Amino acid sequence: MNAPTPPPGRIRPPTADAVAEAARLLDAGELVAFPTETVYGLGGDATSDHAVARIFAAKGRPRFNPLIAHVADIAAAERIARLDDRALRLAARFWPGPLTLVLPRRPEGGVSLLATAGLDTVAVRVPAHPVALALLAAFARPVAGPSANPSGRISPTSAAHVADGLGARVAMILDGGECRVGVESTVLALTGPEPILLRPGGLAREAIAAVLGPIGDGTVPAEPDRPAAPGQLASHYAPERPVRLDAATVAADEALLAFGPDVPAGAAVTLQLSAAGDLAEAAANLFAHLRRLDRPDVRRIAVMPIPATGLGEAINDRLRRAAAPRPEPPAFE
Repeated sequence: MNAPTPPPGRIRPPTADAVAEAARLLDAGELVAFPTETVYGLGGDATSDHAVARIFAAKGRPRFNPLIAHVADIAAAERIARLDDRALRLAARFWPGPLTLVLPRRPEGGVSLLATAGLDTVAVRVPAHPVALALLAAFARPVAGPSANPSGRISPTSAAHVADGLGARVAMILDGGECRVGVESTVLALTGPEPILLRPGGLAREAIAAVLGPIGDGTVPAEPDRPAAPGQLASHYAPERPVRLDAATVAADEALLAFGPDVPAGAAVTLQLSAAGDLAEAAANLFAHLRRLDRPDVRRIAVMPIPATGLGEAINDRLRRAAAPRPEPPAFE
């Protein structure tokens, strides 16, 4: 189902007046798309069951998939979650930034149980983007903000991507330009004695381990139909065309997502993640390039191998989920 075209003026430059209006829309229970350093978020009042339900309906998102609560600073995080010494050390080192912490939820914090999928934990982060921080400061409550795209599809890294995917389902799109990091935040659970990586993302595992020591792996949820964090569904971040991984050769009816200097010839169209093999550049280009290669005149998207170190872990995670067998697409409500 195609998203209705957003009315003129729905996409706004992030002036002070526009940010103030966006905060008023959130207060009224409306949805506002906003930029972060990772991807664009679909924002709603995280303390309102009604607003959170509207997020699920706009995305066609399964109700069991928890949302991230975005806050302006560590003090705001402590109002909705219990931060132990590990969390405080990570927050001091990496917030604002592409790190989401799954922490014990404070019942008195007011976050909707719909946003936490009924769990006793809450996923929280402080985004590193001036527009997002200005909106959070103006609204002064946590904002639930999954990626601003239909559930399971390629995440948006520009305001135009949001408009293409969600259109008039969002009251306003704050246009903060293209996202710097380009893949979603790393999600780390601090709810037991061992830190557990639930989703690789824009902050490398190695950077977290340098602060906390060894980190366990929970990227495949124990209950696949009830993930503990966003982005754990087997099929996610998916273009319409099938995706073929670790391509050493390419067919004439395939699009090629290339990485590094040695690119096989013969593809219908080729886009380069990073000719220099720079993983940060590749992460920033990933979703936008997948969108451009998702064309009706190609049979499939072939992807060259990408190292699994540093940000390569997050890139490969997204590509594996993009290539996974697809469930039936959810119906919009």
